[in-house]
Amino acid sequence: MLAAFLAVVLGLGLLVWSADHFIEGSAATARHFGMPPLLIGMVIIGFGTSAPEMVVSALAAFQGNPGLAVGNAYGSNISNIALILGLTALINPITIHSQVLRREIPLLLAVTALAAWQFGDDQLTRGEALVLLGVFGALMVWTIHQGLKSKTDPLSHEIIKTLENKAVPLEQSVSRLLVGLVLLIVSSRLLVWGAVAIAQAFGVSDLVIGLTIVAVGTSLPELASSMIATRKGEHDLALGNILGSNLFNTLAVVGIAGAIQPLRVAPEVLYRDIPFIAGLTVSLLILSYRFRQSRRGNRINRFAGASLLTAYLAYTAYLIRGFF
Repeated sequence: MLAAFLAVVLGLGLLVWSADHFIEGSAATARHFGMPPLLIGMVIIGFGTSAPEMVVSALAAFQGNPGLAVGNAYGSNISNIALILGLTALINPITIHSQVLRREIPLLLAVTALAAWQFGDDQLTRGEALVLLGVFGALMVWTIHQGLKSKTDPLSHEIIKTLENKAVPLEQSVSRLLVGLVLLIVSSRLLVWGAVAIAQAFGVSDLVIGLTIVAVGTSLPELASSMIATRKGEHDLALGNILGSNLFNTLAVVGIAGAIQPLRVAPEVLYRDIPFIAGLTVSLLILSYRFRQSRRGNRINRFAGASLLTAYLAYTAYLIRGFF
């Protein structure tokens, strides 16, 4: 048991370090090859922060732990909005200016509805997983189109500032990318092994372990990037990281896991977890349009942040209560 706990702690620490190097290396490499800043932020940085979820869920599915694979993806979505965005806004209110981000929130709600429909029979077939990946591919095409068209979007200026502060030679960028990728895989294997061992020892479902410990751990890159971006006044980038990660989790992470091996999905995912995710996404939609005419932009203030954080704590307490 001690070995399992050490594996989780070491795996999480190494996962965060490797994900940070992987994201920085990927973004710097893309910048060297002339990729537009908005695309780097929405595709490389936004989705790159979901690399831990992708690797962990893929390994869990391959090893026959569907609850961990699904719980990690959806638990990360919950952590991203309720915990990370709530905590970030509580410390420093977030102002939204980007029109691109306002269009992404309804998309996130739509793909959440698609996932709910697919889980209606308590399973995700390989064909349904391929549909998720197909939608993800179409979304990538749309994102590239929006990125090329919206060169003056406020999010683009924030990303340019971030990239200029982290300019490194191409060789160093590629090196960070490769080292981060290798260690990402190693740390994910360590984390999955430890999480499954703990779940089996305590009689807790791998779904709950995925929704809590593993989800929070794999969401740490989003927490770090959102905190740093908000402290620098790059509020659109902070929210962009969250939205990009959630879209990636819902479509690509679950899609890849289901393509590797069809997933049996616990009924709780459909009547408890997905409705909670949908409610959080609707709250973001309301907040993003609430003060649309304001020159200050739309604010996620401290009260909203505290409300999101309270919702996360209540949800987590509900999950844990059933095992005591």
